[in-house]
Amino acid sequence: MSNLENVPFDELEVGMTASYTKSVSQDDIKLFAILSGDTNPIHLDEEYARTTPFEGCIAHGALCAIIISAAVATKFPGPGSIYAGQEMRFKKPVRPGDTLTAHLKLVEKKRRGNIVLIDNLIENQNGETVFTGLSTVVAPTEKVVATPVELPRVELVD
Repeated sequence: MSNLENVPFDELEVGMTASYTKSVSQDDIKLFAILSGDTNPIHLDEEYARTTPFEGCIAHGALCAIIISAAVATKFPGPGSIYAGQEMRFKKPVRPGDTLTAHLKLVEKKRRGNIVLIDNLIENQNGETVFTGLSTVVAPTEKVVATPVELPRVELVD
């Protein structure tokens, strides 16, 4: 795994971009339900979900915000960033098996507080927009190069 490296506030420029890709599995959706307590059957019960307008299970909408948070923390601006706020719009459902790519674009810098506003858009593997939003981030002021922490393997047992 390669090191994580940030872009400090003084090196950030309006118009800079980054992207981050994550595939969403049914286990990811189950883990989100466990962590959040959101056990709405639209996310977890395929038989029930088929009777809804979505015609099958969908991911929790907030899962997209988590993908943006990961992109901010690991890619742009990167380690040392503080994800301070998020405006969001859910455009299309995310389904188990979708591969999502978050596109980030810096749209504004505010020297006071080292705040940056980052426009975000998430597309699925078919190029369909599933999420749009605007992140408020406190950008790091110092250069950071960090070794990623190895996460434990999690196994779901029914």
